[in-house]
Amino acid sequence: MKKDQIKIGRVYAAKVTGKVVPVQINAENPNGGWDATNIHTNRPVRIKSAQRLRNQVIIPGADDATKDGKAARKSATRAKESAKLTTKAKAETKRDTGERGATTGQREANQAKPMSLLDTAAHLLSLGTGDPMRCKDIVNLAVTRGLWTPGKGRTPANTLYASILREIKTKGEASRFVKAERGQFALASRKGA
Repeated sequence: MKKDQIKIGRVYAAKVTGKVVPVQINAENPNGGWDATNIHTNRPVRIKSAQRLRNQVIIPGADDATKDGKAARKSATRAKESAKLTTKAKAETKRDTGERGATTGQREANQAKPMSLLDTAAHLLSLGTGDPMRCKDIVNLAVTRGLWTPGKGRTPANTLYASILREIKTKGEASRFVKAERGQFALASRKGA
């Protein structure tokens, strides 16, 4: 809408906080724009520009009776339809990330949390002979034994390598792992073996 089309005391469809709602213009604001009241929430709203206002709306029971009845009823219908579409769009949005969507944090009693790759690496190193292993070998062994299932990542060995180095750096002496040779890790308790 244009600034000269807006009349004080009338109800307009306006975009407020992402929704199109009816607002009644109360007065012109000294800093520009208008002071209005949201009809649905009965809260004061400041309309800074005429671009936020859509069309004039007739609300049954409102004080202002406009002469453009037919046009205002159409605009009211349009405002209601757009509000419904906005509500439906927000209600139906879900994560589009495939099978691994966000959960509510509750698992079934018989379904245990799967072991992380870092925990799997510690487990596999504890079962072995104590010799240092490469991350690629740890990942392959974990997959073949069914201890860990790969996700969508392309380089789980690189991720494991970075995770082990991060644990060594952050935990220091309390770390489960120790870097034996370049690209190979062993358990900290079996360092001297």
